[in-house]
Amino acid sequence: MKIFVLGSGGWGSALAILLHNNGHKVTMWTFFKEECERLQRERANEKLLPGVKIPEEIEITNEMTGVQDAEMVIMAVPSFAVASTAESLAAVLPEGIPVVNVGKGLDAKHGYCRFSETIDRALHGKNPVVALTGPTHAEEVSRGVPTAIVAASASRQAAELTQDVFMSDVFRVYTSPDIVGAELGGAFKNIIALGAGISDGLGLGDNSKAAFMTRGLTEIARLGVTLGARQDTFAGLSGVGDLIVTCCSMHSRNRRAGILIGQGKTAKEAMEEVGAVVEGYYATEAGYMLAKKMGVNMPIVEAMYHVLYEGGDVREGITALMRRAKTHESEEVWLS
Repeated sequence: MKIFVLGSGGWGSALAILLHNNGHKVTMWTFFKEECERLQRERANEKLLPGVKIPEEIEITNEMTGVQDAEMVIMAVPSFAVASTAESLAAVLPEGIPVVNVGKGLDAKHGYCRFSETIDRALHGKNPVVALTGPTHAEEVSRGVPTAIVAASASRQAAELTQDVFMSDVFRVYTSPDIVGAELGGAFKNIIALGAGISDGLGLGDNSKAAFMTRGLTEIARLGVTLGARQDTFAGLSGVGDLIVTCCSMHSRNRRAGILIGQGKTAKEAMEEVGAVVEGYYATEAGYMLAKKMGVNMPIVEAMYHVLYEGGDVREGITALMRRAKTHESEEVWLS
């Protein structure tokens, strides 16, 4: 199959290599001409995937016109570029070709909508959209570390095609009809990963981190269900699975930034030191605004917003969370 990968960062390169190893004809696109020339020359992305070589058979280009011959398009661009890339894609992509998005976040410019909604709007509903999401680090996928992921879509045919294209001995793909829950889990877990990093930076220990992750997931699911997701999706790979890998690994930019904030740096200083997009920062604003709009109680997200956007003190925020009014753990109440 001819596959066009939009994006040459860690994820774009890792997936291009995976798809090439699966026997597909792969073209990888980058917006920047200079980066295109460097990748063509060096056949590597040493900053993001050190020691990983990009096979010579993978075509690297900064021209999007080649997408006209593709049988599937993979979008692996940063969250801030999803809308603009989708709009450019609309001018050249034939109708009916599935678009698989691997980005995790929300579109702030269009009311914090999900990326599949942004892509679908740009393509005028003429192409099925799949969210490929779950507990996956590009660094490990590029090296063939066994990984499991979810292909979620309103189109069963598109989800199952994505499953067929990506499945291998080291990359297992499950399908799901709940694209709402899959995307929201992937976006909002970054908030909790950033907070878990703060906990690590403060040296609070395993008890605190486990509590933060668990109650954070409860909040994510609460908002997700209100927005139309299935609750059980948040107990799967795109929910708790992605949460675990992002909160517990130093591959995670969100966790690394959180550690720096816990050690006393501002959010801006932490993101500058990490040197890459920290999606949890932007997801926190989205989660906070959506929770207010939908009337959903999310105290952890509110505390994170206060720290990241209003300069709130981290330890005061923790104390406020611990001193909240007593309540029950589940969303149900006793009848007697």
